Amino acid sequence: MGLFGSFLKPKLFRSSAVIGIAADALQLALEASEDAHPNEYMGQLRGQDARTLGLDRDGTVVTDVLLAPGTKTTPTSAEFKPTYMPNDLKSVGSVHSHPNGVLTPSQADLATFTRGPVHIIVGAPYGRNDWRAFDRDGEPIDLEVLDVEIPDEQFFDFTQADIDRELR
Repeated sequence: MGLFGSFLKPKLFRSSAVIGIAADALQLALEASEDAHPNEYMGQLRGQDARTLGLDRDGTVVTDVLLAPGTKTTPTSAEFKPTYMPNDLKSVGSVHSHPNGVLTPSQADLATFTRGPVHIIVGAPYGRNDWRAFDRDGEPIDLEVLDVEIPDEQFFDFTQADIDRELR
């Protein structure tokens, strides 16, 4: 196998299944949902490879919760335009709240479950157990809460020297 083949092999066989959510990311989703109460909250989930987080497992861990840009919320709905969502390779799904505490997806929710394999619904009173994860079809899935240290990541993770090198 040449250099090119050995370079690609780890990515080809590594699982991209979402295996858990970082405790800090879950806490952020719960707090953002509570802050938005009595209106709904909606956000995007981002993930990182489990091995980069020190886990000896294949898969992806939800590590970030981002506000969905342009979201309009009421006590019974969160409306956003999917085209406003960043085209992010680390995106793994969505999170939104149900201020009424019901932790099952509505028909309107299912229509938003198109981007990514994991969708989380958070409900009032926004405690540690007031959430559920679903696949894109609205079927419940188990998502382990993981106590992992999330490395600092800069949105613009490059320097002027990197830009200069690219322009040569």
